[in-house]
Amino acid sequence: MRNRLLRVVVAAGCLLCGFAKCQAAVVSFGSFSGDFVTVGDPGNIADTTGYGAVVDTFQIMKYEVTNSQYAAFLNSVAKTDTYSLYNTNMGSRIRGGITRNGVSGTFSYAVKTNMGGKPVNFVSWFDAARYANWLHNGATSSASTEIGAYTLGGASGGNAVAVNGGAKYFLPTENQWYKAAYYKGGSTNAGYWDYATQSNTNPTPISANSTGIGSATSGGNFANFNNSADWNDQDGNVTTVGTNGRANYYGTFDMSGNVWEWNDLNGSSSAYRGIRGGGWNSITSSLSSSTRHDSYEPSFSINDFGFRIATLSLDGGTGGGIGDSGTGGGTGGEVPEPTSIAIFGLGALGIAYRARRRK
Repeated sequence: MRNRLLRVVVAAGCLLCGFAKCQAAVVSFGSFSGDFVTVGDPGNIADTTGYGAVVDTFQIMKYEVTNSQYAAFLNSVAKTDTYSLYNTNMGSRIRGGITRNGVSGTFSYAVKTNMGGKPVNFVSWFDAARYANWLHNGATSSASTEIGAYTLGGASGGNAVAVNGGAKYFLPTENQWYKAAYYKGGSTNAGYWDYATQSNTNPTPISANSTGIGSATSGGNFANFNNSADWNDQDGNVTTVGTNGRANYYGTFDMSGNVWEWNDLNGSSSAYRGIRGGGWNSITSSLSSSTRHDSYEPSFSINDFGFRIATLSLDGGTGGGIGDSGTGGGTGGEVPEPTSIAIFGLGALGIAYRARRRK
């Protein structure tokens, strides 16, 4: 028997994105803590591009996975680093955000100065899939990176495997990613924006301060692209997540710019995986809904590739969740028992609850 404390805080009327439909949640378990938002309006129609239709309500990380979050993952499972989860470019390149110390068997990892809140980069699809497996299995030092959401069997190259049925945390499909970024929300035929800043107009490139905080902390039609965020003596760089312009309708930040994000295409096994959203060094058109790439080898990694994680159920089940209808689409897992309800000021309604899960 193993006890795991799962803490979830749900806030309707998210102040950061400013839309009543936004549901934000902080999820903490094992060595993981992260923000998720609910992408509702299940059964919505696709965009004219053919992408964006999603049958179920799901949740997706509000921000890109950061260096702090990835370092916690490395310290949890990569003391030996059998599967090369750490890319040495993270330490040797200025735009990388994590250093490694020690020798195999006692490796330890630390974030660089001012890099903790920046999106992790130099990560492959296989790295992201192992991160999802770690979350699926409880985000502890004993959590397997090889089974769960994806059955990897030690592979770090070759074909990307299909996502498993019952995956609790996983890389979003291309349709899920597209909807979370561009859908206008509020109904099943609301339509789509061209950019993930809720705009059909080209975003304005941000600047950054000396510690890499973006200049658009108050929102607006801005993004980190076009090598505009100059800091740490770099001509363009990653910036702190959530400081680069307006969120989309559901409350996700930086789905246009900062780093390209891996997606699972349609979730089937193939020799390739997709990326979307553009990066800190991208041209304007790369940030738009009309730009997609579906032919990157899943072992590829570079300084403008990152990822975020999705789930169908914040309680760790295989469906259900806290969608706009309160049920979502699936069988659900163990439902957390509410223990407290709080009202947040300035029009934000919050529900805080804790649950102790037993396996």
